[in-house]
Amino acid sequence: MRRVAAVAWCGDVPWPAAHDADAARSVARPRPAVFLDKDGTLVEDVPYNVDPALVRFMPHALEALRVLSDAGLPLVVVSNQPGLATGRFDVSALARLQRALAERIQAEAGVTLTGFHVCPHAPGEGGAPACGCRKPAAGLLLRAAREHGLDLARSTMVGDILDDVEAAHRAGCTAVLLEVGHETEWRDAPLRRPEHRARDLLDAAHWILARVIGAAPVAARGTEGR
Repeated sequence: MRRVAAVAWCGDVPWPAAHDADAARSVARPRPAVFLDKDGTLVEDVPYNVDPALVRFMPHALEALRVLSDAGLPLVVVSNQPGLATGRFDVSALARLQRALAERIQAEAGVTLTGFHVCPHAPGEGGAPACGCRKPAAGLLLRAAREHGLDLARSTMVGDILDDVEAAHRAGCTAVLLEVGHETEWRDAPLRRPEHRARDLLDAAHWILARVIGAAPVAARGTEGR
């Protein structure tokens, strides 16, 4: 199992820092990456949850992470967390959840996430972003690309609602929408039309690999729990 690195600040919440050599390589040669929404995409959506005991992975999520990581793609979580602004939880509680999530992913999938970027702001009037980082704005993806040396034009964002799709396109990425029943408004616009619709994260991973490196679907290593 890989060791979780010492905590450093990444945006507004602490996150394990990349090793210096890895960071230097990523800056020298920008890489395609996979951006992942957290709630409803990577883990089940439990509103405002910061209790690690309540975290459940979405179906086939761990196998998807293994497949993408084995292909050498950095994995970055980008998540709106308005509970910070509204006082439902504080930074330390969210940081504990993030560390617990990273440790579970390492223990259960053998995968190390490259980063975890959050928007701590509440939505503005009418639900529109009041900042440059809350999805559907592109700020989280742009920040992650700068910090981790990522090639946005060759990267993909996977999410469960059309705000994730719009954020991807505003950042110059390809977008995959998980059709898991979480989108309820379906406001149509050119930026909100995904390049692919997937039934789960593993389906998305296979499509991404075929697009980025021309890889065929990878057989599962074993049965995973939720």
